[in-house]
Amino acid sequence: MSESVYKIIELVGSSPKSWEDAAANAIKKASETLRELRIAEVSAMDMHIRDGKIESYRTKLKVSFKFLG
Repeated sequence: MSESVYKIIELVGSSPKSWEDAAANAIKKASETLRELRIAEVSAMDMHIRDGKIESYRTKLKVSFKFLG
């Protein structure tokens, strides 16, 4: 059995629609340059409010990916 090493990074995604879309946007963008994404854990959710209305949703994620080699 081989041993594996993983790196954990934090990402913040945003969306005008929902926290779920914000998380999906962060993962989609990260997957353009990172390979072997494994687990994403939501660590915080917030929203930007302007003039009493929700302008955008933000989701902070801890994402792990496997070091290859």
